[in-house]
Amino acid sequence: MRLLLHPLVRSAARGERARTALLPEIRALQEKHGRDRERLAAEMTKLQQDSGTSLFVGCLPMLLQLPFFTVMYRLFTTATIGGEPNSLLGATLLGTPLGAHGLAGSPLVFVIAAGLAVVAWFSVRRQPAAAEVPGGKLLRLLPYGTVLATLVVPQAAGIYLLTTTAWSAAERALLRRGS
Repeated sequence: MRLLLHPLVRSAARGERARTALLPEIRALQEKHGRDRERLAAEMTKLQQDSGTSLFVGCLPMLLQLPFFTVMYRLFTTATIGGEPNSLLGATLLGTPLGAHGLAGSPLVFVIAAGLAVVAWFSVRRQPAAAEVPGGKLLRLLPYGTVLATLVVPQAAGIYLLTTTAWSAAERALLRRGS
């Protein structure tokens, strides 16, 4: 499924590169017209038109992926599907029921949390410096939220989070490598 979504991810990455290329000019406009919001908005619009891009160019591909990820997440967290018990959550891995939550699923929860921490660490290292992006400090902490999530979601959802975030981190690294 992630391979089918890859064209959307590539489109979002192109949008991210376009926004990044405009950052120095945006900062200059903000310094020049920071107090005059109307003039700043007009200059930003002109900059986007002149560059042939938009600050929102990568947002639509990311939004189009949301329904897929929502359905997948629900599959790994919902106890009943179509009125029947979710057989996925009744399965076991290394003797741990995939429906077990948090610490009740140990030691698997620690393996998943450690894997997510490693993926988060690599993701944060590839992000721009916190000072370069508005809200950058918060953005650098967000990947670690998945580690905390493993304490409250079923083990199946934790495994899903680990595989999907590892895939996303690798995909982003490969797409950014060329830029």
